[in-house]
Amino acid sequence: MLDLDGVIWVGGTPVPGAAEAVERLREAGAALVFVTNMSALTVAEQEAKLAAGGIDASGSVITSATAAGRLIEPGERVLVVGGRGIDEAVELAGAEVCLSDPADAVVVGMDPGFNYDTLTRAMRAVRGGARLIGTNHDPSYPTERGLEPGGGSLLAAVAAAAEAVPIMAGKPNQPIVDCVRSRIGDTGVVVGDRPDSDGRFAQALGYEFALVFSGVTEPEDLPVSPEPQYCASDLAALVDQMGLE
Repeated sequence: MLDLDGVIWVGGTPVPGAAEAVERLREAGAALVFVTNMSALTVAEQEAKLAAGGIDASGSVITSATAAGRLIEPGERVLVVGGRGIDEAVELAGAEVCLSDPADAVVVGMDPGFNYDTLTRAMRAVRGGARLIGTNHDPSYPTERGLEPGGGSLLAAVAAAAEAVPIMAGKPNQPIVDCVRSRIGDTGVVVGDRPDSDGRFAQALGYEFALVFSGVTEPEDLPVSPEPQYCASDLAALVDQMGLE
């Protein structure tokens, strides 16, 4: 189970050696699934971004938006704070994306255009009875320019304004665990750069956790909880460490 942001790429820049490491894993017989908390892109857009970096991930990408779609009922009106990835998941669930009240649910993810008007509309919808659904809790994510606010920081603003407790969809929560459970076996490794999401996701699946330092977490942050079974500078170094040929 490979995370994307901080493992395969940082912003729009591939992590050096990541594509080759993926190929080595496949040559060693590993079954791979790419699981990301980033909800802004559609599944096809994530697959295209991976393909541009030399990684064929057709049919192997699961996003936090996909998981959020499991919490939506057909026919519901859903106010989306986020990108096309959430719109896609809402539509696949047979629901309608709306721009304002009345709404049955508000789904919050990464939204670079988030502003006070967006916050007000989302707050009013939740206070009017809509369920508040968060694609993920990640407060930040890595880019070439450094850390930037993640979907979890926007969700925190909406939750505070609405005085509501959100239902969580992405890593490490049950909806995304359910998304991937049927795709994998009883043992495996979750590779990620965030102990609070990737590490706890590994725990929920009963998998080992491999922490890489190419994203948010750095070596000086150790020890972390949950404790990883493996630590490496990046995915390529992890494959070397695990002795996969």
